[in-house]
Amino acid sequence: MGGFMFDVIITGGGPTGLMLAAELRLHEVRVVVLEKEAEPTEQSRAQGLHVRSIELMDQRGLLEKFLPLGKQFTVGGFFAGLGSSWPEDLDTAHSYVLGIPQEITERLLTERAVESGVEIRRGCQVVALSQDEDGVEVELADGTRLRSRYLVGCDGGRSTVRKLLGVDFPGEPARVETLLGAMELGVSQEALMEVVAEVRKTQQRFGAMPMGDGVYRVIVPADGVSEDRTTPPTLEEFKQQLRAFAGTDLGAHSPRWLSRFGDATRQAERYRVGRALLAGDAAHIHPPTGGQGLNLGIQDAVNLGWKLAAAVRGWAPEGLLDSYHAERHPVAADVLDNTRAQIHLMSDDPGALAVRRLLAELTGFDNVNRRLIEKITAIGIRYDFGDGHELLGRRLRDVELKRGRLYGLMHGGRGLLLDQTGRLSVAGWADRVDHVVDTSEELDAPAVLVRPDGHVAWVGEEQRELEGALPKWFGAAAN
Repeated sequence: MGGFMFDVIITGGGPTGLMLAAELRLHEVRVVVLEKEAEPTEQSRAQGLHVRSIELMDQRGLLEKFLPLGKQFTVGGFFAGLGSSWPEDLDTAHSYVLGIPQEITERLLTERAVESGVEIRRGCQVVALSQDEDGVEVELADGTRLRSRYLVGCDGGRSTVRKLLGVDFPGEPARVETLLGAMELGVSQEALMEVVAEVRKTQQRFGAMPMGDGVYRVIVPADGVSEDRTTPPTLEEFKQQLRAFAGTDLGAHSPRWLSRFGDATRQAERYRVGRALLAGDAAHIHPPTGGQGLNLGIQDAVNLGWKLAAAVRGWAPEGLLDSYHAERHPVAADVLDNTRAQIHLMSDDPGALAVRRLLAELTGFDNVNRRLIEKITAIGIRYDFGDGHELLGRRLRDVELKRGRLYGLMHGGRGLLLDQTGRLSVAGWADRVDHVVDTSEELDAPAVLVRPDGHVAWVGEEQRELEGALPKWFGAAAN
């Protein structure tokens, strides 16, 4: 380990970078997070956690911190405003969306990272990087150089790390732009709801929702696409667009923050270049329809964390680190597709409106509605681990065991063999995999090997088969 002050440098202290840092610390990896902003943002662009992210917080013992600060929703309409109800029998112990502002999510993840020993350095902008076969070196704007064994760019859609690595970011530029902000309004809530209901008959990208203390989160289509999206809109631009769509500026005043976003859709061609990797918005950008961006990044982080820790600690089997790209690239490609589809369904083009009416009819069928919600909430994901049991490659929901719950046993971020037979053994891998002999009426499998990210790597009851699966994910047995 000689010569490295850190094992991993993470650029970007948003939800993805913070979650990744905390995951790495579960394995005692030395981590520094470099964040270019001097202060935490007060902008809450993302407004909630979907089922899979809620499950991941539960798997890490974090959910009890989140629940009291959020609101639980089970309403329809998460896919392009279609589907009138929340499906009843989602395969999860957490069948709801948790409405919670991004600034609170970031605060809680920052607390977790710092408590676990992550060093966070603010006001640090990376301007150059180089790598050799042993490690990566970054240069900061102030001339400081830092060296580590690995680097992960979690530095957003305009990622400096991605550009410095020369990774292509193909896709489509923004065609429509939307204004988003938090402000006070000069109309009653009743009058506001009437205006919103009327405008939304023809324009889905319009809305206002109360955030408490007289502040509303307001969203309205922009007038064209700006040259530079880093320049926030003015309150006057907001009021002009409100008048154009609603015939009134709703008495908007005292903005807390204003921003704009486009429907650009792009994905990094590769998530790994040697010892440098990309996660979150640095790896994929898409419209915020369905509220999937922050969730996708957090889920990237949990997929990558244990694999990168295994590489640092020296037990990663061949190909484990590359499985991050193999598993997560198709997942993001699917999110890009469903957000493209949603943006199309929310336009006022006659063809799109015709498709929207047809799809509205189809979402009346429970299995169609459920399929779309499984997409948005990311619980329908199945990684390709080959043929086998229906659970293979899927994440395992939290199940009730005789002695507590499954997710309560996953806080350490290790592998887990849930053994209902009591005949199996993880001898040789006990430093990486917990062996839990217990039974659950909710699990229709003799035994399951669950990776640290919650996905099922093996299902069976034969020790010989288990010993074939363990090295694939957890490396060689210890002597």
